[in-house]
Amino acid sequence: MQDILEICCGLDVHKETVVACLLKGNVGEEPTKTIRTFSTLLAGLEELKAWLEAENCRHVAMESTGVYWQPVYNVLEEAFDGSMVLIVANARHMKNVPGKKTDMKDAEWIATLLRAGLLEGSFIPSKPIRELRNLTRYRKSIIEEIASQKNRIEKHLQSCGFKLSTFLTDIFGVSGRAIMEHLCRHGKISAREVETLVKGRARCKLHEIKQAVNGKMDVHQREFLKLLLGWLDQHYEHLRQVEQKLEEKLNQYQRQLEQLDGIPGIDKTAAAAILAEIGIDMSRFKTAEHICSWAGLSPGNNESAGKKSPLAPPTVTPI
Repeated sequence: MQDILEICCGLDVHKETVVACLLKGNVGEEPTKTIRTFSTLLAGLEELKAWLEAENCRHVAMESTGVYWQPVYNVLEEAFDGSMVLIVANARHMKNVPGKKTDMKDAEWIATLLRAGLLEGSFIPSKPIRELRNLTRYRKSIIEEIASQKNRIEKHLQSCGFKLSTFLTDIFGVSGRAIMEHLCRHGKISAREVETLVKGRARCKLHEIKQAVNGKMDVHQREFLKLLLGWLDQHYEHLRQVEQKLEEKLNQYQRQLEQLDGIPGIDKTAAAAILAEIGIDMSRFKTAEHICSWAGLSPGNNESAGKKSPLAPPTVTPI
Protein backbone atom coordinates (compact mmCIF):
# COMPACT_ATOMS: atom_id res chain seq x y z
CA MET A 1 0.00 0.00 0.00
CA GLN A 2 1.24 3.49 -0.85
CA ASP A 3 0.40 6.08 1.81
CA ILE A 4 -1.13 9.42 0.84
CA LEU A 5 -2.15 10.86 4.24
CA GLU A 6 0.15 11.98 7.04
CA ILE A 7 -2.52 11.99 9.76
CA CYS A 8 -5.67 9.90 9.81
CA CYS A 9 -7.81 7.91 12.20
CA GLY A 10 -9.81 4.70 11.94
CA LEU A 11 -12.79 4.09 14.21
CA ASP A 12 -14.12 0.69 15.24
CA VAL A 13 -17.61 1.55 16.50
CA HIS A 14 -19.46 -0.68 18.94
CA LYS A 15 -22.65 -0.26 20.93
CA GLU A 16 -20.95 1.11 24.07
CA THR A 17 -17.42 1.99 22.97
CA VAL A 18 -15.46 3.44 20.06
CA VAL A 19 -11.90 2.23 19.48
CA ALA A 20 -9.85 4.88 17.68
CA CYS A 21 -6.53 4.24 16.00
CA LEU A 22 -4.59 7.39 15.07
CA LEU A 23 -1.77 7.05 12.52
CA LYS A 24 0.65 9.97 12.25
CA GLY A 25 3.84 10.24 10.24
CA ASN A 26 5.41 11.38 7.01
CA VAL A 27 4.25 9.71 3.81
CA GLY A 28 6.49 6.78 2.97
CA GLU A 29 7.64 6.27 6.56
CA GLU A 30 6.33 3.99 9.29
CA PRO A 31 3.68 6.02 11.16
CA THR A 32 3.33 6.22 14.91
CA LYS A 33 0.24 4.49 16.19
CA THR A 34 -2.00 5.64 19.03
CA ILE A 35 -5.01 3.61 20.10
CA ARG A 36 -7.62 4.96 22.50
CA THR A 37 -11.09 3.83 23.57
CA PHE A 38 -13.98 6.23 24.09
CA SER A 39 -17.53 5.84 25.37
CA THR A 40 -20.40 6.18 22.92
CA LEU A 41 -22.19 8.46 25.38
CA LEU A 42 -22.26 12.11 24.35
CA ALA A 43 -19.47 13.03 26.77
CA GLY A 44 -17.25 10.32 25.33
CA LEU A 45 -17.94 11.35 21.75
CA GLU A 46 -17.18 14.97 22.59
CA GLU A 47 -13.90 13.79 24.13
CA LEU A 48 -13.13 11.89 20.90
CA LYS A 49 -13.83 15.01 18.86
CA ALA A 50 -11.61 17.18 21.07
CA TRP A 51 -8.78 14.62 20.86
CA LEU A 52 -8.93 14.48 17.06
CA GLU A 53 -8.93 18.28 16.85
CA ALA A 54 -5.96 18.48 19.22
CA GLU A 55 -4.09 15.98 17.02
CA ASN A 56 -5.09 17.98 13.91
CA CYS A 57 -6.60 14.83 12.42
CA ARG A 58 -8.91 15.90 9.60
CA HIS A 59 -9.48 12.48 7.98
CA VAL A 60 -11.53 9.87 9.83
CA ALA A 61 -13.10 6.62 8.64
CA MET A 62 -15.48 4.06 10.15
CA GLU A 63 -17.62 1.15 9.02
CA SER A 64 -21.31 1.60 8.21
CA THR A 65 -22.42 -1.18 10.52
CA GLY A 66 -25.91 -1.00 12.03
CA VAL A 67 -26.93 2.38 13.44
CA TYR A 68 -24.09 2.75 15.93
CA TRP A 69 -22.04 4.92 13.56
CA GLN A 70 -24.74 7.59 13.32
CA PRO A 71 -24.25 9.37 16.70
CA VAL A 72 -20.48 9.28 16.11
CA TYR A 73 -20.96 10.86 12.70
CA ASN A 74 -23.35 13.51 14.07
CA VAL A 75 -20.74 14.70 16.59
CA LEU A 76 -17.66 14.51 14.37
CA GLU A 77 -19.22 16.25 11.37
CA GLU A 78 -19.04 19.48 13.37
CA ALA A 79 -15.27 19.13 14.02
CA PHE A 80 -13.00 21.78 12.53
CA ASP A 81 -16.11 23.88 11.82
CA GLY A 82 -17.53 21.17 9.61
CA SER A 83 -14.41 20.69 7.46
CA MET A 84 -13.42 17.24 8.76
CA VAL A 85 -13.41 14.55 6.06
CA LEU A 86 -15.58 11.72 7.37
CA ILE A 87 -15.75 8.43 5.49
CA VAL A 88 -18.42 5.88 6.33
CA ALA A 89 -17.17 2.87 4.41
CA ASN A 90 -19.23 -0.10 3.29
CA ALA A 91 -18.14 -3.17 5.27
CA ARG A 92 -18.42 -5.40 2.18
CA HIS A 93 -16.16 -3.05 0.22
CA MET A 94 -13.54 -3.13 2.98
CA LYS A 95 -13.46 -6.94 2.93
CA ASN A 96 -12.72 -6.83 -0.80
CA VAL A 97 -9.69 -4.54 -0.39
CA PRO A 98 -6.48 -6.50 -1.17
CA GLY A 99 -4.15 -7.12 1.76
CA LYS A 100 -3.83 -9.22 4.86
CA LYS A 101 -5.40 -8.05 8.07
CA THR A 102 -3.87 -10.84 10.24
CA ASP A 103 -4.15 -9.93 13.93
CA MET A 104 -4.42 -6.19 13.31
CA LYS A 105 -7.21 -4.48 15.27
CA ASP A 106 -10.25 -3.38 13.28
CA ALA A 107 -9.59 0.29 14.01
CA GLU A 108 -5.96 -0.02 12.89
CA TRP A 109 -6.96 -1.80 9.69
CA ILE A 110 -9.48 0.94 8.89
CA ALA A 111 -6.85 3.60 9.58
CA THR A 112 -4.32 1.78 7.39
CA LEU A 113 -6.73 1.61 4.47
CA LEU A 114 -7.66 5.26 4.94
CA ARG A 115 -3.99 6.33 5.02
CA ALA A 116 -3.47 4.55 1.70
CA GLY A 117 -6.58 6.13 0.17
CA LEU A 118 -8.25 2.77 -0.39
CA LEU A 119 -11.59 3.57 1.25
CA GLU A 120 -14.59 4.87 -0.64
CA GLY A 121 -17.17 6.62 1.48
CA SER A 122 -20.86 5.78 1.41
CA PHE A 123 -23.35 8.46 0.42
CA ILE A 124 -24.23 10.42 3.55
CA PRO A 125 -26.47 13.43 2.80
CA SER A 126 -26.31 16.69 4.71
CA LYS A 127 -27.95 16.99 8.11
CA PRO A 128 -31.09 18.83 6.84
CA ILE A 129 -31.64 16.09 4.25
CA ARG A 130 -31.10 13.38 6.88
CA GLU A 131 -33.73 15.04 9.07
CA LEU A 132 -36.11 15.14 6.11
CA ARG A 133 -35.37 11.47 5.43
CA ASN A 134 -36.29 10.55 9.01
CA LEU A 135 -39.70 12.14 8.57
CA THR A 136 -40.48 10.68 5.12
CA ARG A 137 -39.51 7.16 6.21
CA TYR A 138 -41.44 7.51 9.45
CA ARG A 139 -44.50 8.75 7.55
CA LYS A 140 -44.31 5.66 5.34
CA SER A 141 -44.23 3.38 8.39
CA ILE A 142 -47.23 5.15 9.95
CA ILE A 143 -49.21 4.78 6.72
CA GLU A 144 -48.39 1.07 6.68
CA GLU A 145 -49.57 0.76 10.29
CA ILE A 146 -52.82 2.54 9.40
CA ALA A 147 -53.37 0.15 6.49
CA SER A 148 -52.79 -2.82 8.81
CA GLN A 149 -55.27 -1.44 11.33
CA LYS A 150 -57.89 -0.94 8.62
CA ASN A 151 -57.47 -4.57 7.62
CA ARG A 152 -57.86 -5.56 11.26
CA ILE A 153 -61.12 -3.63 11.52
CA GLU A 154 -62.39 -5.15 8.27
CA LYS A 155 -61.69 -8.66 9.59
CA HIS A 156 -63.51 -7.88 12.81
CA LEU A 157 -66.56 -6.65 10.89
CA GLN A 158 -66.51 -9.77 8.72
CA SER A 159 -66.29 -12.02 11.80
CA CYS A 160 -69.38 -10.27 13.18
CA GLY A 161 -71.35 -10.84 9.97
CA PHE A 162 -71.12 -7.30 8.55
CA LYS A 163 -70.15 -7.28 4.84
CA LEU A 164 -69.63 -3.56 4.30
CA SER A 165 -66.62 -3.97 2.03
CA THR A 166 -68.70 -5.99 -0.43
CA PHE A 167 -70.66 -2.93 -1.52
CA LEU A 168 -68.61 0.04 -0.25
CA THR A 169 -65.38 0.83 -2.08
CA ASP A 170 -63.96 2.49 1.03
CA ILE A 171 -65.56 1.42 4.28
CA PHE A 172 -63.63 4.19 6.04
CA GLY A 173 -65.28 6.91 3.99
CA VAL A 174 -68.09 9.11 5.30
CA SER A 175 -70.83 6.48 4.95
CA GLY A 176 -68.84 3.51 6.21
CA ARG A 177 -67.41 5.35 9.18
CA ALA A 178 -70.87 6.62 10.18
CA ILE A 179 -72.22 3.07 10.13
CA MET A 180 -69.30 1.79 12.23
CA GLU A 181 -69.77 4.56 14.79
CA HIS A 182 -73.44 3.61 15.04
CA LEU A 183 -72.50 -0.04 15.58
CA CYS A 184 -70.11 0.94 18.36
CA ARG A 185 -73.02 2.54 20.21
CA HIS A 186 -75.88 0.14 19.48
CA GLY A 187 -74.45 -3.10 18.10
CA LYS A 188 -76.99 -3.17 15.26
CA ILE A 189 -78.52 -0.88 12.69
CA SER A 190 -81.96 -0.75 11.10
CA ALA A 191 -82.75 -0.22 7.42
CA ARG A 192 -84.16 3.24 8.16
CA GLU A 193 -81.01 4.24 10.05
CA VAL A 194 -78.89 3.05 7.12
CA GLU A 195 -80.78 5.45 4.84
CA THR A 196 -79.90 8.43 7.04
CA LEU A 197 -76.19 7.49 7.33
CA VAL A 198 -75.31 6.56 3.75
CA LYS A 199 -74.24 9.58 1.70
CA GLY A 200 -73.17 10.44 -1.83
CA ARG A 201 -72.77 7.85 -4.58
CA ALA A 202 -73.03 5.03 -2.04
CA ARG A 203 -76.79 5.60 -2.03
CA CYS A 204 -76.89 3.87 -5.42
CA LYS A 205 -76.23 0.63 -3.52
CA LEU A 206 -78.52 1.44 -0.62
CA HIS A 207 -80.53 -1.79 -0.87
CA GLU A 208 -77.39 -3.98 -0.94
CA ILE A 209 -75.84 -2.08 1.98
CA LYS A 210 -78.96 -2.68 4.08
CA GLN A 211 -78.53 -6.41 3.50
CA ALA A 212 -74.79 -6.27 4.22
CA VAL A 213 -75.25 -4.76 7.71
CA ASN A 214 -78.13 -6.97 8.77
CA GLY A 215 -76.25 -8.38 11.76
CA LYS A 216 -75.76 -7.87 15.46
CA MET A 217 -72.82 -7.27 17.80
CA ASP A 218 -72.66 -8.22 21.45
CA VAL A 219 -71.16 -5.95 24.11
CA HIS A 220 -67.63 -7.27 23.68
CA GLN A 221 -67.71 -6.95 19.89
CA ARG A 222 -68.96 -3.36 20.13
CA GLU A 223 -66.29 -2.40 22.67
CA PHE A 224 -63.59 -4.08 20.61
CA LEU A 225 -64.66 -2.21 17.46
CA LYS A 226 -64.55 1.01 19.47
CA LEU A 227 -60.99 0.25 20.59
CA LEU A 228 -59.90 -0.49 17.02
CA LEU A 229 -61.39 2.75 15.69
CA GLY A 230 -59.86 4.73 18.54
CA TRP A 231 -56.39 3.38 17.69
CA LEU A 232 -56.98 4.30 14.04
CA ASP A 233 -57.98 7.86 14.93
CA GLN A 234 -54.90 8.29 17.11
CA HIS A 235 -52.66 7.29 14.23
CA TYR A 236 -54.51 9.62 11.87
CA GLU A 237 -53.77 12.46 14.29
CA HIS A 238 -50.14 11.36 14.63
CA LEU A 239 -49.83 11.23 10.84
CA ARG A 240 -51.20 14.76 10.63
CA GLN A 241 -48.54 15.97 13.07
CA VAL A 242 -45.76 14.24 11.15
CA GLU A 243 -46.95 15.71 7.85
CA GLN A 244 -47.06 19.16 9.43
CA LYS A 245 -43.42 18.79 10.51
CA LEU A 246 -42.60 17.50 7.05
CA GLU A 247 -44.18 20.51 5.39
CA GLU A 248 -42.05 22.79 7.54
CA LYS A 249 -38.88 20.97 6.43
CA LEU A 250 -39.93 21.05 2.77
CA ASN A 251 -40.49 24.81 2.65
CA GLN A 252 -36.84 25.43 1.75
CA TYR A 253 -36.96 22.95 -1.16
CA GLN A 254 -39.96 24.28 -3.08
CA ARG A 255 -38.06 24.70 -6.35
CA GLN A 256 -36.69 21.15 -6.26
CA LEU A 257 -40.12 19.78 -5.35
CA GLU A 258 -41.74 21.56 -8.28
CA GLN A 259 -39.13 20.14 -10.64
CA LEU A 260 -39.70 16.60 -9.39
CA ASP A 261 -43.47 17.06 -9.34
CA GLY A 262 -43.29 18.03 -13.01
CA ILE A 263 -42.13 14.52 -13.94
CA PRO A 264 -45.06 12.35 -15.14
CA GLY A 265 -46.02 9.85 -12.46
CA ILE A 266 -44.33 11.75 -9.61
CA ASP A 267 -46.66 13.47 -7.15
CA LYS A 268 -45.71 15.67 -4.20
CA THR A 269 -45.43 12.75 -1.78
CA ALA A 270 -43.11 10.81 -4.08
CA ALA A 271 -41.13 13.98 -4.80
CA ALA A 272 -40.55 14.52 -1.07
CA ALA A 273 -39.39 10.91 -0.67
CA ILE A 274 -36.98 11.19 -3.62
CA LEU A 275 -35.60 14.46 -2.31
CA ALA A 276 -35.10 12.95 1.16
CA GLU A 277 -33.23 9.94 -0.24
CA ILE A 278 -30.82 11.57 -2.72
CA GLY A 279 -30.67 15.19 -1.53
CA ILE A 280 -30.12 18.15 -3.83
CA ASP A 281 -26.36 17.86 -4.42
CA MET A 282 -26.01 15.63 -7.46
CA SER A 283 -22.23 16.09 -7.50
CA ARG A 284 -22.11 13.28 -4.92
CA PHE A 285 -22.90 10.89 -7.78
CA LYS A 286 -20.32 10.69 -10.55
CA THR A 287 -22.79 9.86 -13.34
CA ALA A 288 -26.46 9.07 -13.87
CA GLU A 289 -25.46 5.40 -13.95
CA HIS A 290 -23.99 5.71 -10.45
CA ILE A 291 -27.18 7.10 -8.94
CA CYS A 292 -29.24 4.40 -10.70
CA SER A 293 -26.96 1.75 -9.23
CA TRP A 294 -27.16 3.33 -5.77
CA ALA A 295 -30.96 3.34 -5.98
CA GLY A 296 -31.03 -0.33 -7.02
CA LEU A 297 -32.43 0.42 -10.48
CA SER A 298 -29.59 -1.08 -12.52
CA PRO A 299 -30.32 -4.60 -13.85
CA GLY A 300 -27.83 -7.24 -12.77
CA ASN A 301 -25.51 -9.01 -15.19
CA ASN A 302 -26.38 -12.70 -14.86
CA GLU A 303 -25.11 -13.85 -18.26
CA SER A 304 -21.93 -15.81 -18.89
CA ALA A 305 -20.72 -17.41 -22.13
CA GLY A 306 -23.98 -16.43 -23.79
CA LYS A 307 -26.10 -18.20 -21.18
CA LYS A 308 -28.33 -16.57 -18.60
CA SER A 309 -28.56 -17.88 -15.08
CA PRO A 310 -31.91 -19.65 -14.41
CA LEU A 311 -32.22 -17.54 -11.25
CA ALA A 312 -31.68 -14.29 -13.13
CA PRO A 313 -34.59 -11.85 -13.10
CA PRO A 314 -36.22 -10.93 -16.43
CA THR A 315 -34.53 -8.19 -18.42
CA VAL A 316 -36.12 -4.79 -17.86
CA THR A 317 -36.04 -2.30 -20.71
CA PRO A 318 -35.80 1.31 -19.47
CA ILE A 319 -38.74 3.46 -20.44
